[in-house]
Amino acid sequence: MSFRSGAAAALAFALGVAPPSADVPKGVETFDAAWKIVHDTHFDRTFNGVDWNAVRTELRPKAEASTSVGELRGVIGAMLSRLGQSHFAIVPGTSDDVLSPAGAKVASGDTTADAGFDVRLLGRDVIVTAIEPGRGAAAAGVRPGWRLVAIGDKRVADILKAVPDSASERLRGLQTWRLMQARLRGADASKVDLSFEDASNRLVTLPVERQAEKGVPVKVGSLPTMFVRVTDAEKRTPAGRTTGLIAFNVWMAQVDAPFARAVDKYRAADGMIIDLRGNPGGLAAMMMGLSGHFVAHRTPLGIMKTRDNELKFVANPRTVDTSGKPVSVYDGPVAILVDGMSGSASECFSGGMQSIGRVRVFGQTTMGQALPALFDRLPNGDVMIHAYGDFVTADGTRLEGRGVVPDEPTLLAREDLLAGRDRALDAALSWIDKSVGGGKSR
Repeated sequence: MSFRSGAAAALAFALGVAPPSADVPKGVETFDAAWKIVHDTHFDRTFNGVDWNAVRTELRPKAEASTSVGELRGVIGAMLSRLGQSHFAIVPGTSDDVLSPAGAKVASGDTTADAGFDVRLLGRDVIVTAIEPGRGAAAAGVRPGWRLVAIGDKRVADILKAVPDSASERLRGLQTWRLMQARLRGADASKVDLSFEDASNRLVTLPVERQAEKGVPVKVGSLPTMFVRVTDAEKRTPAGRTTGLIAFNVWMAQVDAPFARAVDKYRAADGMIIDLRGNPGGLAAMMMGLSGHFVAHRTPLGIMKTRDNELKFVANPRTVDTSGKPVSVYDGPVAILVDGMSGSASECFSGGMQSIGRVRVFGQTTMGQALPALFDRLPNGDVMIHAYGDFVTADGTRLEGRGVVPDEPTLLAREDLLAGRDRALDAALSWIDKSVGGGKSR
C-alpha cells in the first residue's frame, strides 16, 4: 500500500510517533521489501552514487540475524541512511521505542497532547522560543528565552548525547527538536515536571500540564492525527504602515480557505508577511494555489523530477476573493519568515517564490529536506517513508541539502527572546517600509 503526504512525513519524522499495530517481525521479507521499494522508485537511478546492490549484499545477513523488531529497524535504517538524503525513514507499527532518522531511540506511546511551547537548539542549549497563550506552559509561567534543563528526571544534556557532534548545525538542530518533542508530548491532561534556567539563570522547576492540540484535525492513512492551525494578525511597520501577518503550521488542504480569508482581510495593507517558521511541510502542490494570491500571471515556481517524469509547479493567479467577487492579486511587498524547522513544502514555496523575485525571505536557513515522499506498508506492519522525487526552483536551485537561504539572515539569540524581540519579523517590517517608499501607504 502506498500513500502520499509530505505533511505526514514531516510529522512522523519530527515526533517519531507510531501507528497502532504491527505483525511479528518478518525480518528478511521486510528488509527485501524496503530495499526493493527504493530500487524501483528512487528518482536517481544511480542512488545518489551508492551501489544499491552492494548495500543489500552487505546488510541482508544482518536483517536475517535480527532477533527483535528494534534490531531489524536498525538494519533497515542503516540501509536507508546510506543514501544520505532526507525523507527516508521507518515509522514503527508497534508501540515500542521508535527509531528516529538519526538512529536515536525516543519514547513513543500516547503523544496526543503537548506542553504548549516550542524550542530550538542555540549552541549547546535548548531554548524556549515560543509560548502558546492559554496553554500548559503559559499557565505555568514559562517564558521565551528560558533554557530547558531537564524533562522529568532526564537531563537535557544527557538526551542530547544521542545527537552526533559530527552532524551539521542544521541537522543537530533538527534532531534535537525531534528528541525534545518526543519527550515533551504525552497524554492529554498529564503533567510533566520541567526544569528551566530563567532570565536570571535561576533554576526553576515547574509542573506543566499537557493539553490536546488545537486546530482542525486531519487524518492521513494510519499516521497520527495532525491539527491544522492558521492565524493572522495586523502588524505595524516602524513608519506606522499596516501589514498583515499570516502563519500556518502545516501544508494541508484545510489551510487554503482560512489563508484566502486572511489575504482578503489584508488586501488593502501596505505589505504582507507569511510566517513559515516551524512549519515542516506538507502537500507541496498547495504552493500553486497559495502563490496565486501574489502572482498575477501563470509563472513556473519549480519542477519536481521523478525517475520518469517532471511535474511543473506553476503559480495559479487567484482572481476572485472568498465571496466570489473579482479581484486583482495582491501586488504589494510580500515577506516570508523561515527558520531551521521550515521544511519540505515550506522550502519549495519559499524557494520558488524567491527564485522569481516575488518575495524577500528573512530568518535562518531552512532544513534542506525538500524531497517529496511516499509511504509504503512493509510486511511486518511498519511504514517506510521514501523519497520518490527531487525539487529544483525556477532558477535551477536544488533545495535538498542546501535549504532556502534567506535574503536577509537574522540570528536567533536568547537575549532577544528574553527581551521579547523578533529580529526576523522586525527586519521584514522595516523592509516593507523601504519597499513602499515615498512615505505613502497603499
